[in-house]
This record gives sequence, C-alpha cells and structure tokens, in this order.
Amino acid sequence: MSTQHTTEASATQQLDHQASLAARWGLDDNEWQRYEVLKQGIRGSVSAATLSPIEVLGIHSRSTEERRRYAEQWAVMMREDAERILAFQRAYDEAQRRLYPNGLLIDASMLNAHKTDHEALEQLAWQPADRVLFFTDTQCPKCDAVLERLVSQLAQFSGIDVYLINVSPGEESLIREWAASKQISPQWVKEHKVTLNVDAGARDRVAAHTGQDGQALPVLVLRRGDQFTPLPAWRF
Repeated sequence: MSTQHTTEASATQQLDHQASLAARWGLDDNEWQRYEVLKQGIRGSVSAATLSPIEVLGIHSRSTEERRRYAEQWAVMMREDAERILAFQRAYDEAQRRLYPNGLLIDASMLNAHKTDHEALEQLAWQPADRVLFFTDTQCPKCDAVLERLVSQLAQFSGIDVYLINVSPGEESLIREWAASKQISPQWVKEHKVTLNVDAGARDRVAAHTGQDGQALPVLVLRRGDQFTPLPAWRF
C-alpha cells in the first residue's frame, strides 16, 4: 500500500472514531469538532479531564436555547446513569443478603466507641481515608442543613455513607428523589464519595456501641480505620 493510501486510511479511521464518539454522546460531527476545539483552549486548561463533551458545549453555549438544550440532554443522561447505578446497588444488596445471610454490613466487633470532649472534637482534623456514617430520614430539615455543611468539606476526606432510616428495601425511587433534592451528584455516587443506603437497623447497631442510643437525628459517626467515633451535629 502506498504512503498516500496509508495516510488516507488512517484519516478515515480517525474520522470514523470521532463519529463513533460523537454518537455515543448524542452529538453530531459539527458539535464534536467544536468540543475538540474548546477543550484545546481555556476549558481544557481549567477543567478536569473528566468533564463531559456535553458539559463543555453547555458551558460555552452561544445562546440561551443552546444552553437549555445541552442542559436537558445532560439531565437525561445523568438520570439514566443514576438509574443504572441504583439498579446495580440493588443487585449488590441482594447478593450480600444471599451470599452472607448471617453477616452484618457493619461489624459490631469492629466498633470502638470513644469518649471525646468538646475541645477535642473542635480540633479534629480530617484524614484522607476518613468516612462519615450519616443517619437521617427524608423529612429532616436539621439533618439537611448538617449534610449540606458536611458535603462542603467532602474534598478533605474519603466520603459519606448516608443511611435513610424511613426508607425500606424496594423504595429506591424515594432514595433517588431525596438525593436529587439534596443536590447529591450521581458522579459522587458512582465514585463512592457518597453512598446511599437503606438503614435496615444499622443505626441501632452502631448507636449501641458509640453511646448514641436515643439521639435525635442526624446521627453522625466518624469511621477511621477500624474505629468508630461519634460526631455531634453541632460540629458542622
């Protein structure tokens, strides 16, 4: 094959690949080419590499109508992705119950309650591997305010495991609606920065070992390694 034919074949393959990527995101060739140009400019310099083509085009919309169209397209894709994530979570929960019928998601033997004073908690500094167990329900304004402040610090620690005490297995639509109303990003869920769980008695098992029995919502517990330490809501 001549050099010219090789070059033409390579160019054709590149165009086919770009067309495939564009179609995957629901974009046409012109939109994809504009995205490629934008990511080579300021957007590629200041935004994470994981920023989607639709978000890039939406940020750089040239009209209100174009911005609305990309926003709706992104909202639909995120909703569909959240459905897939929750479907897998349901399958995972079912697998846990089937494979480990006598096992607890939270091992009580690992719990180590610590008596901590007010000053020590005020001076507590996050460690990268820390996680917070956050027990709430879908109708708790005080909990929502605490969660919002906790989420604002999410970059400083591993993540938040949310347990909804008034949601039963099979009511995942309520979890989805609650998470959306609290602006919990599906990307956080996908990356396990935030997990959404049905309580199923987890609060009682934890509270029995952290001295938080009977505590009003929200109930927060710091998980650091194999130690669980109660966190008072006033800290946030």
